[in-house]
Amino acid sequence: MSKLIIDSLKCEYREKPLGIDIKKPRISWKIQSDIRGTMQKAYQIQVAMMDDFSEILWDSQIVESEESIHVEYSGPELVSRKRYFYRVRVWDNFERKSSWSPFSWWETALLDSSEWKASWIMPTPKELDTNSEPAFLLRKEFNVKKEIIAARLYGTGVGLYELFLNGKRVGEDLFSPGWTSYHKRLQYQTYDITPQLIEGENALGIVLADGWYKGTLSFENKRHVYGDKRAALFQLFVAYSDGTEEVILTDSTWKASTGPILYSEIYNGEIYDARHEKEGWSKSRFDDTNWNETVVLDLPISNLVAQENWPTRVTEVIKPIESFVTPAGDTVLDMGQNMVGRMKFKVEAPEGTRIVLKHAEVLDIDGNIYFGNLGKAEQQIEYIAKGTGVETYTPHFTYQGFRYVRVEGYPGQEKGLPLENFEGEVIHSDMESTGEFQCSNPLINQLQQNIVWGQRGNFLDLPTDCPQRNERLGWTGDAQVFIDTALFNFQGGPFFTKWLRDLKADQLPDGNVPIVIPAVVAGVGSAAWGDAATIIPWTIYQKYGDKRLLAEQYDSMKAWVEYIRKQGKNEFLWDSGFHFGDWLALDAKENSFVGATPKDFIATVFYAYSTRILRDTAEVLGKTEEVQEYSELLERIVEQFNYEFIAPSGRLVSPTQTAHVIVLMFDLVEGKAKERTAFELNELIIQNNYHLTTGFVGTPYLCLALSKGGYHETAVKLLMQEKFPSWLYPVKKGATTIWEHWDSIKEDGSFWSEQMNSFNHYAYGSIGNWLYTDVAGLSMDNATPAFKRIRIQPKFAGTEFTHAKAVYESMYGKVVSSWSLTQDDVEINIEIPPNTTAEILLPFASISDVLESNLLLADSQSIYNYKENFEGVCVSVGSGRYHFKYKNIRGLKPTFTEETRLIDLLDKKKAVEVLEETAPGITKPPGIFATKTKMLKDLAEYSEANLTSNKVTALVEKLNKIEWDKENS
Repeated sequence: MSKLIIDSLKCEYREKPLGIDIKKPRISWKIQSDIRGTMQKAYQIQVAMMDDFSEILWDSQIVESEESIHVEYSGPELVSRKRYFYRVRVWDNFERKSSWSPFSWWETALLDSSEWKASWIMPTPKELDTNSEPAFLLRKEFNVKKEIIAARLYGTGVGLYELFLNGKRVGEDLFSPGWTSYHKRLQYQTYDITPQLIEGENALGIVLADGWYKGTLSFENKRHVYGDKRAALFQLFVAYSDGTEEVILTDSTWKASTGPILYSEIYNGEIYDARHEKEGWSKSRFDDTNWNETVVLDLPISNLVAQENWPTRVTEVIKPIESFVTPAGDTVLDMGQNMVGRMKFKVEAPEGTRIVLKHAEVLDIDGNIYFGNLGKAEQQIEYIAKGTGVETYTPHFTYQGFRYVRVEGYPGQEKGLPLENFEGEVIHSDMESTGEFQCSNPLINQLQQNIVWGQRGNFLDLPTDCPQRNERLGWTGDAQVFIDTALFNFQGGPFFTKWLRDLKADQLPDGNVPIVIPAVVAGVGSAAWGDAATIIPWTIYQKYGDKRLLAEQYDSMKAWVEYIRKQGKNEFLWDSGFHFGDWLALDAKENSFVGATPKDFIATVFYAYSTRILRDTAEVLGKTEEVQEYSELLERIVEQFNYEFIAPSGRLVSPTQTAHVIVLMFDLVEGKAKERTAFELNELIIQNNYHLTTGFVGTPYLCLALSKGGYHETAVKLLMQEKFPSWLYPVKKGATTIWEHWDSIKEDGSFWSEQMNSFNHYAYGSIGNWLYTDVAGLSMDNATPAFKRIRIQPKFAGTEFTHAKAVYESMYGKVVSSWSLTQDDVEINIEIPPNTTAEILLPFASISDVLESNLLLADSQSIYNYKENFEGVCVSVGSGRYHFKYKNIRGLKPTFTEETRLIDLLDKKKAVEVLEETAPGITKPPGIFATKTKMLKDLAEYSEANLTSNKVTALVEKLNKIEWDKENS
């Protein structure tokens, strides 16, 4: 019997979200089917107050629609602090009806700020210096008088907090409440503490530290950016079985003290003196007679929002692979991986023993641990033992970026460190993993791992640039160039929803976008940085179909474009203001970080790109008048760009790799100028011996532009380059994350300047997007968001890759593109989720030669149509698993040269009509076979010609006799 199953129910991207304040939450689901070509034809959603659905709150009834993602709840108005159960069933195109899905639920938090009755509290300044370094301890005892049915705790802090109930930690979340634009938006969290409450006496405890709110921030070492007082706000609701409810609030009856955390800062680390531990301080009946009073602090509650982002948690634990003594005499642990998080260790030591851990990313040329790139960040943990047996310690309100840890003061370390007593806890936003990539080349597989580790390390509540030095800021430029890669690797909906709301909150009244979000440093308005305001919401819409977020950010997107429009003397060029340019490009002048591509060139390209996105967004949102307005604006920008920056011959005024890349990627040229730009980009790479010179602006799009322009083989050669500068140079140097500089470690083992040299800086990891979309061939039709219409189009290039595989968990389900080559055969395995369709290109295939699951295409189920073109065979399919196999007409040979590429096309009888007698009416260019490059130009120019079989044969024979001009190769 065939099956049609509904699973993976999500509400606002999450499974069973606890504590949301969205009044019309959206529901998504996935379909499992054992029949190919399954499409949803109708759905029904029920929402109830009980999990047996005896009391239906909303029934959508049967809705004829393929919609299965972000379906908005349309029932009665939701109530605060309630759990809502929901289930889904669907009908498909085979007249099948699914059973009801297993139920899921969401639970509301406080939907109105008037429901906050608690007060912000802090220790009384008369008794405890509120600017002292030790973390505060806050406690309150209360009595639970009756049988409990439910207990919810809602709360937040200015500073960071950890929460305890009856002596045990509440939840697994770290660095709560996260980092937002605090004055405008402060997240609060919801905890189900029902299992931890007991009938009778209970106690709540809060640990409160500086965090991002008032601690040291940025390379400018600012303090008290948002405020100079730590405070906590919590509200506990206890529901009893008799229908009554009790509320426990933060107020001036709480008591305060300090404890063992003497110092804790994001950048500098933590000092923990176990001798100051207050045993049982968060339990009932603790003697707090000598504790200090608390006072109410006048802080707003109108800026409170329920938790939006994935929580930050420990997501993995790794063990050190060795300990060793450096030439300088330091005892060092090697974690085997550049990671972000903290060290946990056990020790048995006399009272007062001081153990110091200092963290670093690399060793220097002599094998000593290297701290030079940390700036003013100490990255140091200090633990003072209490001497009462085996003690275990984990830092609380700090994190480090490191692979190596220098250990001082550990008992007996001169005989070697006991590795079993140390472990590294990996910390980041606990995003769902959604993407995988692997291939036949182990160096590329390591590169992919480096990309993923770089994202994990820098996606700690916001997209930071680096996790080790005194910076760790939400740089807009880094985030936007990496967004496509990021959303393949991990589910980024909640993560970027939260961050984009901060971008909108911190955007200046004139539309200018700060260079970092949250905006804690000076500097605004740079092209390719501020464009995060348009690029990121649009990309999220493309990947997830999130129209609501797009609508929410529309005013911000429009404000950014209008800000640019007002700059300079010409509203159609961006030729004024500060810009980073092609940051860290290798074609920069001596002692400069800015590449050679003119800043106004880059700025105008991104002006056009953001305008295009705004136009497309207006179209999606049905803003007809603004579609017209921004279509006209885009047309004028492109026109002015071509007038200003492109010669009549089609040559760009800027002869850099980056200039050619961004012009191609953002469609600033058409026709002959586009062909010339692609050709010249290819030549620039070849002339530089297949090395790049691009920086932050050009690198993310470099291989994409080459493949898009018809030079995929060059892109592959560029990727496979192992010598500096290249993506694989750091891999060969032992990197386990992405470096900030192409030569963060130089050939001789020395370092790039200490001023700015992160070994975990994800921006150049944006190459991942090309690996997934072009090498593995997994992409989508951008006109139909969220992978509703999938494109599978792998690109082959010689023996550099003999197999590749990408797996992506889309909003509709798993998408797989996997291919392998042998000398004789091509095999391609595809998986398409139900309720979607796909276009598949089988490169260099012929219809008569293709088998799908051992059947001819004409006999294969759920292949809707197929056709052959000069690239291969294009197949349209429905959902299901497909296995294609056909002859490898090219065999296995090194990456194709331009010559072999031409002959390959000729063999398929789709070649250029280059002989005068075969192209009546077309004037033969002079010296048509003078050089290889000239012939290739003609190949592109006359690619639509139809040669008869005998003319193809004659042409091949003539070409085979040509001696290639090596000077032009």
